Amino acid sequence: MKPPPTYAIMREMIETNLASKLKDGLPAELVGFMQTAGELAAGRGQSLYLVGGMVRDLLLGKPNLDLDLVVEGDAVELARELAGLKAARITTHPRFRTAKLTWASFSVDFTSARSESYARPGALPTVEPGSLESDLFRRDFTINAMAVSLDASRYGALIDHYGGQSDLEQRLIRVLHERSFVDDATRIWRGLRYEQRLDFHLEEATLNWLKRDIPRLDTISGDRLRYELECVFREAQPEKTLCRADELGVLTKLHPALAADGWLVDRFRLARRLSLPHPPSFALYLALLAYRLSGEECGELTSSLKLSKPVARIVRDTATLKAKIKTLSYPEIKPSYVYRLLHGLSPSAIVAGSIATASPVARQRMESYLHKLRYVKPALNGSDLIGVGITPGPRVKELLERLREARLNGKAVSRQDEEVLLKEWLSETT
Repeated sequence: MKPPPTYAIMREMIETNLASKLKDGLPAELVGFMQTAGELAAGRGQSLYLVGGMVRDLLLGKPNLDLDLVVEGDAVELARELAGLKAARITTHPRFRTAKLTWASFSVDFTSARSESYARPGALPTVEPGSLESDLFRRDFTINAMAVSLDASRYGALIDHYGGQSDLEQRLIRVLHERSFVDDATRIWRGLRYEQRLDFHLEEATLNWLKRDIPRLDTISGDRLRYELECVFREAQPEKTLCRADELGVLTKLHPALAADGWLVDRFRLARRLSLPHPPSFALYLALLAYRLSGEECGELTSSLKLSKPVARIVRDTATLKAKIKTLSYPEIKPSYVYRLLHGLSPSAIVAGSIATASPVARQRMESYLHKLRYVKPALNGSDLIGVGITPGPRVKELLERLREARLNGKAVSRQDEEVLLKEWLSETT
Protein backbone atom coordinates (compact mmCIF):
# COMPACT_ATOMS: atom_id res chain seq x y z
CA MET A 1 0.00 0.00 0.00
CA LYS A 2 1.32 3.41 -0.97
CA PRO A 3 1.35 6.32 1.47
CA PRO A 4 -1.55 8.75 1.17
CA PRO A 5 -0.91 12.45 0.51
CA THR A 6 1.01 14.19 3.27
CA TYR A 7 -1.12 14.83 6.34
CA ALA A 8 -1.93 18.55 6.29
CA ILE A 9 -2.15 20.33 9.63
CA MET A 10 -1.69 24.00 10.41
CA ARG A 11 1.47 23.47 12.47
CA GLU A 12 3.39 22.43 9.33
CA MET A 13 3.34 26.08 8.29
CA ILE A 14 5.58 26.73 11.34
CA GLU A 15 8.24 24.04 11.46
CA THR A 16 8.67 22.31 14.82
CA ASN A 17 12.32 21.92 15.79
CA LEU A 18 13.44 19.49 18.47
CA ALA A 19 17.14 20.40 18.60
CA SER A 20 16.83 21.78 22.12
CA LYS A 21 14.89 18.71 23.27
CA LEU A 22 17.65 16.48 21.86
CA LYS A 23 20.28 18.47 23.71
CA ASP A 24 18.38 18.54 27.01
CA GLY A 25 16.94 15.02 26.89
CA LEU A 26 19.89 12.90 25.75
CA PRO A 27 23.46 12.29 26.92
CA ALA A 28 25.92 14.65 25.22
CA GLU A 29 27.73 11.68 23.69
CA LEU A 30 24.61 10.52 21.84
CA VAL A 31 23.83 14.04 20.65
CA GLY A 32 27.38 14.42 19.33
CA PHE A 33 27.14 11.00 17.69
CA MET A 34 23.95 11.93 15.84
CA GLN A 35 25.45 15.20 14.64
CA THR A 36 28.53 13.37 13.35
CA ALA A 37 26.37 10.72 11.70
CA GLY A 38 24.29 13.39 10.00
CA GLU A 39 27.42 15.08 8.64
CA LEU A 40 28.84 11.80 7.31
CA ALA A 41 25.53 10.92 5.66
CA ALA A 42 25.40 14.37 4.03
CA GLY A 43 28.93 13.82 2.73
CA ARG A 44 27.61 10.71 0.99
CA GLY A 45 24.74 12.68 -0.51
CA GLN A 46 22.29 10.96 1.85
CA SER A 47 19.80 12.17 4.46
CA LEU A 48 19.70 10.74 7.98
CA TYR A 49 16.80 10.82 10.43
CA LEU A 50 16.00 9.89 14.02
CA VAL A 51 12.71 7.96 13.93
CA GLY A 52 10.18 6.09 16.00
CA GLY A 53 9.74 5.84 19.74
CA MET A 54 12.44 8.29 20.72
CA VAL A 55 10.79 11.06 18.68
CA ARG A 56 7.46 10.30 20.36
CA ASP A 57 9.03 10.33 23.82
CA LEU A 58 10.98 13.54 23.15
CA LEU A 59 7.67 15.26 22.45
CA LEU A 60 6.15 13.71 25.57
CA GLY A 61 9.16 14.57 27.74
CA LYS A 62 9.75 10.90 28.61
CA PRO A 63 13.22 9.28 28.87
CA ASN A 64 14.25 7.01 26.01
CA LEU A 65 17.77 6.08 24.88
CA ASP A 66 16.81 3.70 22.03
CA LEU A 67 18.25 5.38 18.96
CA ASP A 68 16.71 4.26 15.67
CA LEU A 69 18.25 6.01 12.67
CA VAL A 70 16.94 5.78 9.11
CA VAL A 71 19.12 6.76 6.15
CA GLU A 72 17.89 7.35 2.63
CA GLY A 73 20.78 5.32 1.32
CA ASP A 74 23.05 2.48 2.46
CA ALA A 75 22.68 2.12 6.24
CA VAL A 76 25.24 -0.67 6.53
CA GLU A 77 28.05 1.32 4.89
CA LEU A 78 27.28 4.41 6.96
CA ALA A 79 27.29 2.34 10.15
CA ARG A 80 30.64 0.79 9.21
CA GLU A 81 32.21 4.21 8.78
CA LEU A 82 30.84 5.39 12.12
CA ALA A 83 32.00 2.19 13.83
CA GLY A 84 35.55 3.04 12.86
CA LEU A 85 35.24 6.51 14.36
CA LYS A 86 33.75 5.28 17.65
CA ALA A 87 35.68 2.01 17.99
CA ALA A 88 32.23 0.46 18.28
CA ARG A 89 31.19 -3.13 17.76
CA ILE A 90 29.05 -3.52 14.66
CA THR A 91 26.49 -6.18 13.80
CA THR A 92 25.17 -6.10 10.24
CA HIS A 93 22.30 -7.75 8.40
CA PRO A 94 22.99 -6.87 4.74
CA ARG A 95 19.93 -8.81 3.56
CA PHE A 96 17.68 -6.46 5.53
CA ARG A 97 19.98 -3.46 5.05
CA THR A 98 20.29 -2.92 8.81
CA ALA A 99 23.15 -2.56 11.29
CA LYS A 100 23.62 -2.05 15.01
CA LEU A 101 26.48 -0.22 16.71
CA THR A 102 27.29 -0.80 20.38
CA TRP A 103 29.88 0.93 22.54
CA ALA A 104 30.10 1.68 26.25
CA SER A 105 26.48 1.59 27.44
CA PHE A 106 25.03 2.82 24.14
CA SER A 107 23.53 1.11 21.12
CA VAL A 108 22.20 2.57 17.88
CA ASP A 109 20.18 0.84 15.15
CA PHE A 110 20.63 1.87 11.51
CA THR A 111 18.10 1.05 8.82
CA SER A 112 17.92 1.93 5.14
CA ALA A 113 14.63 3.67 4.31
CA ARG A 114 12.26 1.08 2.92
CA SER A 115 8.71 0.24 1.98
CA GLU A 116 6.87 -2.93 2.93
CA SER A 117 4.14 -5.04 1.37
CA TYR A 118 2.37 -8.14 2.68
CA ALA A 119 1.69 -11.17 0.50
CA ARG A 120 -1.02 -12.33 2.91
CA PRO A 121 -2.32 -11.41 6.37
CA GLY A 122 0.10 -12.38 9.12
CA ALA A 123 3.01 -12.95 6.74
CA LEU A 124 6.33 -11.21 7.29
CA PRO A 125 6.62 -8.22 4.95
CA THR A 126 8.40 -8.04 1.63
CA VAL A 127 10.92 -5.20 1.92
CA GLU A 128 12.01 -2.85 -0.86
CA PRO A 129 14.13 0.33 -0.85
CA GLY A 130 12.02 3.41 -0.26
CA SER A 131 11.87 7.03 0.82
CA LEU A 132 11.53 8.41 4.32
CA GLU A 133 7.83 8.97 3.68
CA SER A 134 7.25 5.33 2.72
CA ASP A 135 9.41 4.19 5.65
CA LEU A 136 7.27 6.15 8.09
CA PHE A 137 4.06 4.90 6.47
CA ARG A 138 4.99 1.28 7.14
CA ARG A 139 4.95 1.92 10.90
CA ASP A 140 2.23 0.91 13.30
CA PHE A 141 0.76 4.15 14.68
CA THR A 142 0.94 7.83 13.83
CA ILE A 143 2.70 8.64 17.12
CA ASN A 144 5.51 6.28 16.06
CA ALA A 145 5.64 7.57 12.48
CA MET A 146 7.51 10.82 13.05
CA ALA A 147 11.14 11.64 12.30
CA VAL A 148 13.72 14.27 13.18
CA SER A 149 16.18 15.48 10.55
CA LEU A 150 19.87 15.07 11.45
CA ASP A 151 21.10 17.00 8.39
CA ALA A 152 23.12 20.05 9.47
CA SER A 153 20.95 22.38 7.38
CA ARG A 154 17.74 21.21 9.08
CA TYR A 155 19.06 19.64 12.27
CA GLY A 156 16.24 18.95 14.72
CA ALA A 157 13.39 19.63 12.26
CA LEU A 158 10.34 17.43 12.96
CA ILE A 159 8.95 15.51 9.97
CA ASP A 160 5.35 14.60 10.69
CA HIS A 161 3.58 13.46 7.53
CA TYR A 162 0.73 11.64 9.26
CA GLY A 163 -0.35 13.80 12.18
CA GLY A 164 1.51 12.11 15.00
CA GLN A 165 2.13 15.32 16.94
CA SER A 166 -1.57 16.19 16.82
CA ASP A 167 -2.49 12.70 18.03
CA LEU A 168 -0.02 13.01 20.91
CA GLU A 169 -1.73 16.21 21.99
CA GLN A 170 -5.16 14.55 21.72
CA ARG A 171 -3.87 11.42 23.48
CA LEU A 172 -4.88 9.17 20.59
CA ILE A 173 -3.57 5.85 19.30
CA ARG A 174 -4.30 5.85 15.56
CA VAL A 175 -3.22 3.48 12.78
CA LEU A 176 -2.06 4.93 9.48
CA HIS A 177 -4.55 3.05 7.29
CA GLU A 178 -7.52 0.69 7.47
CA ARG A 179 -5.56 -2.48 6.61
CA SER A 180 -2.95 -1.98 9.33
CA PHE A 181 -4.19 -4.81 11.57
CA VAL A 182 -4.90 -6.99 8.53
CA ASP A 183 -1.29 -6.66 7.40
CA ASP A 184 0.12 -7.34 10.87
CA ALA A 185 -2.26 -8.35 13.66
CA THR A 186 0.51 -8.10 16.29
CA ARG A 187 -0.20 -4.36 16.08
CA ILE A 188 -3.34 -5.15 18.09
CA TRP A 189 -1.19 -6.04 21.09
CA ARG A 190 1.12 -3.09 20.51
CA GLY A 191 -1.81 -0.69 20.30
CA LEU A 192 -3.12 -1.90 23.65
CA ARG A 193 0.34 -1.56 25.20
CA TYR A 194 0.75 2.03 24.06
CA GLU A 195 -2.80 2.91 25.05
CA GLN A 196 -2.28 1.68 28.61
CA ARG A 197 1.34 2.81 29.03
CA LEU A 198 0.65 6.37 27.90
CA ASP A 199 -2.87 6.58 29.33
CA PHE A 200 -4.17 7.37 25.83
CA HIS A 201 -7.19 5.89 24.10
CA LEU A 202 -7.66 4.18 20.77
CA GLU A 203 -9.03 6.53 18.11
CA GLU A 204 -12.60 5.56 17.16
CA ALA A 205 -11.92 4.15 13.69
CA THR A 206 -8.77 2.42 14.94
CA LEU A 207 -10.74 0.76 17.74
CA ASN A 208 -13.40 -0.42 15.29
CA TRP A 209 -10.78 -1.87 12.93
CA LEU A 210 -9.01 -3.52 15.86
CA LYS A 211 -12.23 -5.25 16.98
CA ARG A 212 -12.96 -6.28 13.41
CA ASP A 213 -9.52 -7.80 12.94
CA ILE A 214 -9.09 -9.69 16.22
CA PRO A 215 -9.61 -13.01 14.33
CA ARG A 216 -6.49 -12.09 12.33
CA LEU A 217 -4.43 -12.98 15.41
CA ASP A 218 -4.97 -16.60 14.36
CA THR A 219 -2.64 -15.91 11.42
CA ILE A 220 0.27 -14.99 13.72
CA SER A 221 2.88 -17.57 14.68
CA GLY A 222 3.35 -18.65 18.29
CA ASP A 223 6.85 -17.18 18.33
CA ARG A 224 5.58 -13.73 17.38
CA LEU A 225 2.69 -13.87 19.86
CA ARG A 226 5.10 -14.88 22.61
CA TYR A 227 7.31 -11.91 21.75
CA GLU A 228 4.34 -9.55 22.03
CA LEU A 229 3.47 -11.06 25.41
CA GLU A 230 7.07 -10.61 26.53
CA CYS A 231 6.75 -6.93 25.57
CA VAL A 232 3.55 -6.66 27.61
CA PHE A 233 5.28 -8.13 30.65
CA ARG A 234 8.11 -5.59 30.33
CA GLU A 235 5.61 -2.78 30.89
CA ALA A 236 5.58 -1.13 34.32
CA GLN A 237 2.02 -2.41 34.92
CA PRO A 238 1.36 -5.23 32.45
CA GLU A 239 -1.93 -6.10 34.11
CA LYS A 240 -3.45 -2.91 32.64
CA THR A 241 -2.80 -4.13 29.10
CA LEU A 242 -4.02 -7.64 29.93
CA CYS A 243 -7.26 -6.34 31.44
CA ARG A 244 -7.87 -4.19 28.35
CA ALA A 245 -7.09 -7.19 26.15
CA ASP A 246 -9.59 -9.27 28.14
CA GLU A 247 -12.23 -6.54 27.82
CA LEU A 248 -11.88 -6.47 24.02
CA GLY A 249 -11.65 -10.25 23.53
CA VAL A 250 -7.96 -10.19 22.57
CA LEU A 251 -6.61 -12.15 25.55
CA THR A 252 -8.66 -15.25 24.80
CA LYS A 253 -6.95 -15.51 21.42
CA LEU A 254 -3.90 -16.68 23.39
CA HIS A 255 -6.09 -19.29 25.11
CA PRO A 256 -9.88 -19.32 25.59
CA ALA A 257 -9.59 -19.97 29.35
CA LEU A 258 -7.35 -16.99 30.15
CA ALA A 259 -8.76 -14.11 32.18
CA ALA A 260 -7.43 -10.80 33.49
CA ASP A 261 -9.38 -9.43 36.44
CA GLY A 262 -9.00 -8.10 39.97
CA TRP A 263 -7.41 -11.36 41.14
CA LEU A 264 -4.69 -11.12 38.50
CA VAL A 265 -4.13 -7.41 39.16
CA ASP A 266 -3.51 -8.13 42.86
CA ARG A 267 -1.13 -11.03 42.10
CA PHE A 268 0.90 -9.03 39.59
CA ARG A 269 1.28 -6.18 42.06
CA LEU A 270 2.39 -8.61 44.79
CA ALA A 271 4.86 -10.21 42.37
CA ARG A 272 6.44 -6.81 41.76
CA ARG A 273 6.76 -6.08 45.47
CA LEU A 274 8.36 -9.45 46.15
CA SER A 275 10.75 -9.14 43.19
CA LEU A 276 12.20 -5.75 44.13
CA PRO A 277 14.60 -4.28 43.18
CA HIS A 278 14.16 -6.20 39.92
CA PRO A 279 10.97 -6.64 37.89
CA PRO A 280 9.32 -10.07 37.83
CA SER A 281 10.53 -12.43 35.15
CA PHE A 282 8.52 -13.30 32.06
CA ALA A 283 8.11 -16.82 33.44
CA LEU A 284 6.71 -15.63 36.79
CA TYR A 285 4.18 -13.32 35.17
CA LEU A 286 3.16 -16.04 32.72
CA ALA A 287 2.81 -18.65 35.49
CA LEU A 288 0.46 -16.29 37.35
CA LEU A 289 -1.53 -15.55 34.20
CA ALA A 290 -1.88 -19.30 33.57
CA TYR A 291 -2.42 -20.25 37.23
CA ARG A 292 -6.18 -20.77 36.94
CA LEU A 293 -5.86 -22.97 33.86
CA SER A 294 -6.04 -26.75 34.16
CA GLY A 295 -2.95 -28.84 33.56
CA GLU A 296 -4.19 -29.70 30.08
CA GLU A 297 -4.90 -26.05 29.29
CA CYS A 298 -1.42 -25.07 30.48
CA GLY A 299 0.01 -27.61 28.08
CA GLU A 300 -2.01 -26.11 25.23
CA LEU A 301 -0.78 -22.62 26.09
CA THR A 302 2.88 -23.60 26.32
CA SER A 303 2.61 -25.41 23.00
CA SER A 304 0.85 -22.59 21.16
CA LEU A 305 3.32 -19.97 22.40
CA LYS A 306 6.29 -22.25 21.64
CA LEU A 307 7.79 -21.59 25.05
CA SER A 308 11.36 -22.52 25.83
CA LYS A 309 11.79 -25.66 27.93
CA PRO A 310 12.71 -23.76 31.13
CA VAL A 311 9.67 -21.45 30.88
CA ALA A 312 7.35 -24.31 29.89
CA ARG A 313 8.57 -26.24 32.93
CA ILE A 314 7.74 -23.33 35.26
CA VAL A 315 4.21 -23.06 33.86
CA ARG A 316 3.76 -26.84 34.05
CA ASP A 317 5.16 -27.07 37.59
CA THR A 318 2.89 -24.26 38.74
CA ALA A 319 -0.11 -26.28 37.56
CA THR A 320 1.27 -29.34 39.39
CA LEU A 321 1.79 -27.31 42.55
CA LYS A 322 -1.77 -25.98 42.50
CA ALA A 323 -3.02 -29.53 43.11
CA LYS A 324 -0.87 -29.72 46.27
CA ILE A 325 -2.10 -26.52 47.93
CA LYS A 326 -4.79 -28.29 49.97
CA THR A 327 -2.26 -30.73 51.42
CA LEU A 328 0.21 -27.93 52.13
CA SER A 329 -2.54 -26.22 54.13
CA TYR A 330 -3.00 -29.11 56.58
CA PRO A 331 -1.90 -27.91 60.04
CA GLU A 332 0.04 -30.97 61.22
CA ILE A 333 2.30 -31.98 58.32
CA LYS A 334 6.00 -32.17 59.09
CA PRO A 335 8.76 -30.19 57.35
CA SER A 336 10.02 -33.39 55.76
CA TYR A 337 6.63 -33.88 54.10
CA VAL A 338 6.66 -30.29 52.86
CA TYR A 339 10.07 -31.04 51.36
CA ARG A 340 8.76 -34.16 49.60
CA LEU A 341 5.77 -32.27 48.21
CA LEU A 342 7.87 -29.46 46.74
CA HIS A 343 11.20 -31.09 45.93
CA GLY A 344 11.82 -31.27 42.19
CA LEU A 345 9.52 -28.37 41.31
CA SER A 346 10.99 -25.23 39.80
CA PRO A 347 11.69 -22.57 42.46
CA SER A 348 10.01 -20.00 40.19
CA ALA A 349 6.87 -22.15 40.12
CA ILE A 350 6.88 -22.28 43.91
CA VAL A 351 7.22 -18.48 44.05
CA ALA A 352 4.23 -18.24 41.69
CA GLY A 353 2.29 -20.66 43.87
CA SER A 354 3.07 -18.70 47.03
CA ILE A 355 1.83 -15.51 45.36
CA ALA A 356 -1.28 -17.14 43.92
CA THR A 357 -2.53 -19.16 46.88
CA ALA A 358 -5.21 -17.86 49.23
CA SER A 359 -3.93 -20.11 52.05
CA PRO A 360 -1.56 -18.34 54.49
CA VAL A 361 -0.40 -21.72 55.83
CA ALA A 362 0.46 -23.04 52.37
CA ARG A 363 2.21 -19.77 51.53
CA GLN A 364 4.31 -19.91 54.70
CA ARG A 365 5.35 -23.48 53.93
CA MET A 366 6.32 -22.67 50.37
CA GLU A 367 8.39 -19.72 51.58
CA SER A 368 10.00 -21.94 54.22
CA TYR A 369 10.94 -24.44 51.53
CA LEU A 370 12.38 -21.74 49.26
CA HIS A 371 14.44 -20.04 51.96
CA LYS A 372 15.41 -22.94 54.21
CA LEU A 373 14.16 -26.50 53.68
CA ARG A 374 15.49 -27.07 50.18
CA TYR A 375 19.05 -26.36 51.39
CA VAL A 376 18.94 -28.89 54.23
CA LYS A 377 21.14 -31.96 53.76
CA PRO A 378 22.77 -34.46 56.10
CA ALA A 379 26.33 -34.01 57.35
CA LEU A 380 27.09 -37.65 56.49
CA ASN A 381 27.52 -38.58 52.85
CA GLY A 382 27.60 -41.74 50.76
CA SER A 383 31.28 -42.35 51.41
CA ASP A 384 30.66 -42.17 55.16
CA LEU A 385 27.93 -44.79 54.92
CA ILE A 386 30.00 -47.09 52.74
CA GLY A 387 32.86 -46.65 55.23
CA VAL A 388 30.79 -48.20 58.02
CA GLY A 389 30.05 -51.25 55.90
CA ILE A 390 26.88 -50.39 53.96
CA THR A 391 26.90 -51.90 50.49
CA PRO A 392 26.84 -49.29 47.71
CA GLY A 393 23.45 -49.06 46.05
CA PRO A 394 19.83 -48.15 46.83
CA ARG A 395 20.31 -48.73 50.56
CA VAL A 396 22.79 -45.82 50.75
CA LYS A 397 20.33 -43.48 49.03
CA GLU A 398 17.51 -44.59 51.30
CA LEU A 399 19.53 -43.94 54.48
CA LEU A 400 20.70 -40.54 53.25
CA GLU A 401 17.07 -39.57 52.65
CA ARG A 402 16.17 -40.70 56.19
CA LEU A 403 19.02 -38.60 57.56
CA ARG A 404 17.76 -35.59 55.60
CA GLU A 405 14.28 -36.11 57.04
CA ALA A 406 15.74 -36.28 60.53
CA ARG A 407 17.48 -32.97 59.90
CA LEU A 408 14.32 -31.41 58.51
CA ASN A 409 12.21 -32.53 61.47
CA GLY A 410 14.75 -31.45 64.09
CA LYS A 411 15.65 -34.99 65.20
CA ALA A 412 19.28 -34.45 64.19
CA VAL A 413 21.12 -31.16 64.47
CA SER A 414 24.73 -32.35 64.28
CA ARG A 415 26.91 -34.98 62.67
CA GLN A 416 27.05 -36.83 65.97
CA ASP A 417 23.23 -36.99 66.08
CA GLU A 418 23.23 -38.49 62.59
CA GLU A 419 25.82 -41.11 63.58
CA VAL A 420 23.69 -42.15 66.58
CA LEU A 421 20.58 -42.46 64.40
CA LEU A 422 22.48 -44.42 61.77
CA LYS A 423 23.69 -46.92 64.37
CA GLU A 424 20.12 -47.36 65.65
CA TRP A 425 18.78 -48.00 62.16
CA LEU A 426 21.53 -50.44 61.32
CA SER A 427 21.01 -52.33 64.60
CA GLU A 428 17.34 -52.73 63.74
CA THR A 429 18.25 -54.62 60.57
CA THR A 430 20.80 -57.00 62.13
